[in-house]
Amino acid sequence: MSKLTDGFSTRINFAASGASLSMEETEVTPPGISGGGENDTTTMANTTWRTKYPKSLKTLSNSSFTAAYDPADLNTLVAAVNVNQEIVITFPDQSTWTFWGWLDEFTPNALVEGEMPTASCTIIPSNMDGSNDEIAPAYST
Repeated sequence: MSKLTDGFSTRINFAASGASLSMEETEVTPPGISGGGENDTTTMANTTWRTKYPKSLKTLSNSSFTAAYDPADLNTLVAAVNVNQEIVITFPDQSTWTFWGWLDEFTPNALVEGEMPTASCTIIPSNMDGSNDEIAPAYST
C-alpha cells in the first residue's frame, strides 16, 4: 500500500486565474466527500428496528488553505472571488485532485512582527463547469 508520508509540497492551481493568483500555500486542506447522511425508510410495517438507506447523491465538501500573499495582488484576488473554474490540487507525489469550484473567501490573518503574513482561504466546490454541466471530481496519478 502506498501513502503520502509528508504533506510537503501540496499546491493549488486555479485554472481561470492561473499564475495571476500569486499566493504560496503554507497549509492545504483538500475537499472531503460526504454521502449526506441517511434516508429514513422506516414504515409502519417495521416490527423491531428503524431502517435507513444511503442517499444517492454525494457532496464534495469545502476546501481551505493558508497562503502567503502579496498585497500588491489584492485587486487580482478580489477579481478571482466567485469565479467558477477548474481547480487542481497537486499532492506531493504529483497526483492530482481536479474539481470545479470557486475561491469563496480570502481573509488576511493578523499581521505580526517577526511572522510571515498569511491569509486564510476557502474554496467551495460547484461540481459544475462553465456550461452548468455536472462534472465529477477526478483523481489522477
